[in-house]
Amino acid sequence: MKLLLKIWRQKNANTQGKLVEYVVDHVSPDMSFLEMLDVLNENLVDKNEEPIAFDHDCREGICGMCSLYINGRAHGPQTGVTTCQLHMRSFKDGDTIYIEPWKANGFPVIKDLVVDRSAFDRIIQAGGYVSVNTGAAQDANCIPVSKQDADKAFSAATCIGCGACVATCKNASAMLFVSAKVSQLSLLPQGKIEAKDRVLNMVKQMDAEGFGNCTNTGACEIECPKGISLENIARMNREYLVATITSEK
Repeated sequence: MKLLLKIWRQKNANTQGKLVEYVVDHVSPDMSFLEMLDVLNENLVDKNEEPIAFDHDCREGICGMCSLYINGRAHGPQTGVTTCQLHMRSFKDGDTIYIEPWKANGFPVIKDLVVDRSAFDRIIQAGGYVSVNTGAAQDANCIPVSKQDADKAFSAATCIGCGACVATCKNASAMLFVSAKVSQLSLLPQGKIEAKDRVLNMVKQMDAEGFGNCTNTGACEIECPKGISLENIARMNREYLVATITSEK
């Protein structure tokens, strides 16, 4: 396949970026999207041009680093996959592909397609942990957890923190991410002790990082590669309301 790529190039956070056109040829349909970018970068290096900076790590769909906005969709045209799991057979010979970084105040561009997602780390540091002394590891059946709660907690824990929810939301809201991290702990016995402080601190940090409010459109759930449910946002809102009321007494 021969493709026309329009890629966002930005030298650093303090410079203005723009879309630059590149042509890449002999692209195999079996290549992953990141492998295609590798081929382009090899061509650029051969021409003594600066390669395109983009994030990646595991290339297995579990780390969330491959955060690209492709043709107006987070992680590209397929549903339920990350960019590294997207293959070029999803495109056609002669296609024009727009490739941009996440664009949100909470995710400032570092260079080209790389954004600073350390805001998510600070949200986790604010309360996404269990600090109580639970002693040595116990047998799995020593702490009774209902199957329903366990399933919900595990589903929430599949969030990889890629930021697709933020990039997709018109308000650049991080509520799906934050609610998933709140839920995976508050649903389990070990996390209930700090549940009120956790939700208050994490929401406060989320707001401090400049993320917007939920739009209630559900776009975040649709574009989430792990299918994190909007039910987590509803749960977080309930917990936040209860924590706010009880903390004022």
